[in-house]
Amino acid sequence: MCLATLAARLPTVEDRTSLLQDLADLWHLGEDALSPAKARVGSLEEEPSASAAIVDSQSIKTTGVGGEGRGYDGGKKVRGRKRHLLVDTEGLVLEAKVHSAKVPDQDGIKLLLKGIRDRLPRLSHLWVDAGYQGRGKEWAENVLGLSVEVVHRTPKATPEKVARIWAEEWSKEGRQIDWQKLDPRRGFEVLPRRWVVERTFSWLSQNRRTSRDYERLCATGEAFIYVVMSRLMVRRLARS
Repeated sequence: MCLATLAARLPTVEDRTSLLQDLADLWHLGEDALSPAKARVGSLEEEPSASAAIVDSQSIKTTGVGGEGRGYDGGKKVRGRKRHLLVDTEGLVLEAKVHSAKVPDQDGIKLLLKGIRDRLPRLSHLWVDAGYQGRGKEWAENVLGLSVEVVHRTPKATPEKVARIWAEEWSKEGRQIDWQKLDPRRGFEVLPRRWVVERTFSWLSQNRRTSRDYERLCATGEAFIYVVMSRLMVRRLARS
């Protein structure tokens, strides 16, 4: 379905949910639209698709309208739904999945990446946070054959008193240690690659309809994510 067809339907649309689903389907239109290009290219190395991506989730509050897929995220202390995103190295959404907040990240990544090999055949590397360690990381490596890199936070700062004691004990052994070097960097820290997907979540939060989850259906929430990202990319193209 082309954009002109959707535009013709706008004045007569009664069920806005179906229109959103059409827009969401357009997001994955690339497989069919690029099929002639694939035939000309003939190799995965030259195919225009992402080879590396970042995975992360965001737990968001829901409203009192009811609906499916509600739950409680004990780690974030949030009752609602969870948005799982797969973004490229520029922060643009490749895949989105909305599900209950009670689903842990280790299981949510399976819902997000189900069938991803058909849509992104060149995908070979993922960056994730420590919440995906364990069965989530192992599933992506063993089932999908992906290389998964876990980006860890800097360890918590060592108390000054403890650092001084360590330095004194090492000095007795003839090792001169500056105890101040034992204290990790304080303050805000930009984590490699993970800041990219966090910026994408910020883009979503700046839109009124996606600042929280207002939808009855998870599929509608996913459609709005694709609509927001389509709007963002169209604005960038217009400026250029």
